[in-house]
Formats: sequence, C-alpha cells, structure tokens
Amino acid sequence: MPERKKEIIIQGTPASPGIAFAPVHCVARGFSAPEVYEIEDQHVATEQQRFERALELTKIQIDELQTKIEQLSGEGEGKIFEAHLMTLEDNTLLSRVKDAIANRKQNAEYAFYAVMQNFLEAMRRINDPYLKERASDVDDICQRVLRNFEEETEENSDRPDHSHIIVAYDLNPSDTATMDRKKVLGFATEQGSINSHTAILSRSLGIPSIVGLNRAMMEVETLSFCILDGYSGKLILNPEPETISIYRERQLQKLKLQNELESLRDRETTTIDGREITLAANIEFINELPQVQKSGAKGIGLYRTEFYLLNGGELPDSEQQARVYTGVAKAMRPHQTIIRTLDAGGDKLSAEPLTHNEPNPFLGWRGIRVSLARKAMFKEQIRAILKASTAGKIGMMFPMVSGLREVQSAKKIIDECMLELDKEGIDFDEDIDIGVMIEIPSAALMANEIAKEVDFFSIGTNDLIQYTVAVDRVNPYVADLYKPTHPAVIRLIKMTVDAAYNHGIWTGVCGEMAADLDLTPLLIGLGIEELSVGSHQLPSIKQAVRSLSHAECSAMADEALRASSSPEILSLSKDLAMKSYPRLFE
Repeated sequence: MPERKKEIIIQGTPASPGIAFAPVHCVARGFSAPEVYEIEDQHVATEQQRFERALELTKIQIDELQTKIEQLSGEGEGKIFEAHLMTLEDNTLLSRVKDAIANRKQNAEYAFYAVMQNFLEAMRRINDPYLKERASDVDDICQRVLRNFEEETEENSDRPDHSHIIVAYDLNPSDTATMDRKKVLGFATEQGSINSHTAILSRSLGIPSIVGLNRAMMEVETLSFCILDGYSGKLILNPEPETISIYRERQLQKLKLQNELESLRDRETTTIDGREITLAANIEFINELPQVQKSGAKGIGLYRTEFYLLNGGELPDSEQQARVYTGVAKAMRPHQTIIRTLDAGGDKLSAEPLTHNEPNPFLGWRGIRVSLARKAMFKEQIRAILKASTAGKIGMMFPMVSGLREVQSAKKIIDECMLELDKEGIDFDEDIDIGVMIEIPSAALMANEIAKEVDFFSIGTNDLIQYTVAVDRVNPYVADLYKPTHPAVIRLIKMTVDAAYNHGIWTGVCGEMAADLDLTPLLIGLGIEELSVGSHQLPSIKQAVRSLSHAECSAMADEALRASSSPEILSLSKDLAMKSYPRLFE
C-alpha cells in the first residue's frame, strides 16, 4: 500500500470567502495545461512510448523548419532553433518525464507538461538574463511537443470531467470570467492582489479564492486532493482525515448561517432607527441574474459591460446590445438597473490592441477617455441603453470621470443620440437617470459642480483609494499601503456625499468597501444611501445594516473624520461592527 503523502499547508492571502474540497488542477504560465487522467501500471510503458513519438515528431518538424529558414535566408538564421533541439536532447530532462509517468501514474502529455513547467518556473526565478531568455525557447518547445501529442492521439472519452480547484501562477480577469463555475470550486494563485479585478470578480461570482501563495506551483501535483480556505487564505494539500472533518464542520456552520441570512431576503434593509439603505447587486454577466433575483437585491447598482462588449470578436452593434440590456431591465423590474458604459483599460480588458504598451495603464487610456475618443463605439452603446430604457427603469453612468468637461461631453453625445432616435421614431426614456462614478480625487473635489449635471453619484472605492494614496492596487510590493480607511479617502467620500445631498441627488458605493462588513458602519455614518455588492455578499450586508443604529454610525463617522490614521478609523468602524453583528465574523 503506498505511503500516505504528508499534509502541506501553504499560506496566502484570502481574496474571496468560502471553503472548497477538490482535486488540484494546475495552470502554469505560458500555455494551457493538457487534460490529465490516471493510468494503470500496465499502461506506463505505452505512455512513455507516446512521449518518445511526440519528441521524434517535434525533432523532425524543427529540422524541416531549420532547413527551410536556411534556404530562405542563407545567413544562419536557422540556428535560432538549436536551443529547441538541445532541449529535446537533454537526457536528464527526458528521464524526469519518463519517471514522472511511472511515479505519478498520469498520462504522458501531462507528465511532460508538469516536469517542464517546474523547469520553467525554476528558470524564471533565477536572476540571470540568459536563462530568462532561454525560458521562452523552452516554452515554445513545450507547446510544439504538446501539439504533437494531440496529433498522434484520438480523443479519450475516459478522461474525467470533474470538479476541481485551480492552482495557477496567475490568472487574468478573462480567465476568471470564463471559468466553468459548476466545475471550478475555487482557485489559488502565486501572484495577484486582493484588490485586482480578478480577485474582485471571484468575490462577485462567489468563487472562493486565495492570492499570494508563495511557490505553490512548485508544491502541488495535479489530481492531488486539497482544501481551499478562502477565509484564512490556506491551501491545504493532502489533508489528514482530521483536517477534512474540521473543515467539513466549518463549512456546515457557514452554510447554516447563510441559510439564516437568506431568510431575510424579503425584509426591508433598514437600520434599527429607521434609516433605509438600498441594497443592489453588481453584475458582469447575464447568467448572474437568477442569483441576483434570489438574493433580494433592489436593483442592479453596477452592470459592468466590458466583458460583454470586449470578450468576443467584433463589438456587438446597437441592436444586439439593446436586446441584452432590455433583458436585464425586464428581469429587475420594478427596480433600477444602472449600466456602466465601457470601462476598459487598467487591469480590465483593453478596448482595442495598442501599437505600444502603455507604461502605466491605470493612469492611461481607460474608462470615459476611451469612449469619448471612440465616439462611434460610444454612441452605439448609448443608443442601445436608450432603446432598452422603455423596458424597465434604467440608469447609465460614466466611469473614470476626472472633471466637469468629460461629463458635459458625454451628455452632449447622449443628446445627439436622443435626437437621432427621435427622428427614427424609436421610443426611449427622455428622463433616464445619468450618473458618474466618483473614483478619481479630482472628481470628488469637483463634486459640487458635477452634481449639477447628473442624477446620482456612485463611488468606485477601488480606484478612489488607489488614486488617492498613489498605490497600484494590483502591485504586491505596495499592497500594504492600499488602505480603504486612509483619512484622505474617508474625507473624499464625505465630500462627495455632502455635495450630492446639497444638490438633491443620492450617493451609492459600488466598490469593494461596500461589501466589507468592517466598514458598513462607517459608510452608513458618512451618509451613503446605496450599497451595491456581489449577489453572494448581499445577505450578510443586509443583516449588518439591520443590526446598526444610524445615529450611532453617524457619531462614529464624525469621530473618524477627525482621526489622523487609517488604523484608528478602521478600529472605530470595526468595533461598532463587532458589537452590532458578531455572528457575521465567526
């Protein structure tokens, strides 16, 4: 009987709460992992032969390619492939692959992939320019070999299609967005920040996740069983039976609390002294709507449209967009759906390929700047939103606004679209609500002037924090400086709320602060009227609001506005939160 593998705990940073139990699936940098399946002892030799055949086919292809390039250039350019051939003839490396097939009892292509990815990771970690350059050659040869496995084998219907936990060096937002959430029970990455768009997406979609897992890719083996604890940030490999039992019990306790919270679905979100707070949901995809409706959200406070607009081939035209927006508006009636116009750039999808990489995309061509620069594209989206506005209560808001001029320019384009639709005899809501996201300090400082032009403010705290404290929110080197309770951030929020109140418009928060139970008392005390969060987070926020006194929150917020440090402000809000709803922190 094989010896039981030792339990290993890798500590990272919790990014999205939840507990998941499943086999590991590794996704390393460079290219996608092949499918993995277990083999019987009697098939080890066959798999090793498959590996040898794939190598031989790759050598033949490289020889042919080298010869062809030499014939075309005549100047020795074919020598660039010598590094590829050296990799294929490295006996130590090749022996490790054969050993991996025998020891792991896994198919040849995955054993090859796993060995080569460990090799690549080791090369990338060595501070040597030559080795780092060679890593790209090794990466290329890996892809060639894996393609040749695909050519020489037929589809294996016995390969499992099971639930799993992804462990990766890093994931981008589109990786997260396109996960099959019926099979991906959680993910953990070596890189990343809890404030990255990827982490935000995982919270919005209710996928437990961990970031900052040092050397995780060197420790894990695909198909090994693990526990992902999105509350504490632990990835537990080969857990002992006692560990599994402890976590099963904890998961049951969390589920019991979640069921209790969901029973509040139809209750009003009102503080104990009568202050009503609107709780809305953030969405990115149409298939989130059933969960939003189930959560009891009073509308969509933020519909992020960039994945719908940019995650395919050509941009959908006005009619296509209108059908989608109409469907969302109808589903959320009688509540409002707020559609954010395209917010591309930063750590999100790009609006179009750029001829040069932006040196700092967070300070570059993104948000409303892209829309105003691509007027035809912008008008397509505005026309679509206007067409959908008769199907339900719709609002539109503009991201990355830095001042009054951008708001006025955007409104002018809305007026143009309204005139065009009117001439075409197309109905639309002439009084559609227009709002802006306050996520740049200059917009908060200009809030009094901007408030005269719009119907509401929605504070995007993720960007407001990073621009106020000059911290790239996805940079792990300065992540500890990203403080939601920085005194300057709190004062800018209060300035925005006061400006809105003075002009008779409302202010909401759709950033991550809205879902932070530690900060719910502070936001209510500052005068926020709407909180928009992921639908999975909504029940706990509702319970928090219903447990608070608005008067007590206001008194605490006044004290916080006089405070001079982030820890002091956090302590004030957290103390009130712990006193008011301790069970939510268990």
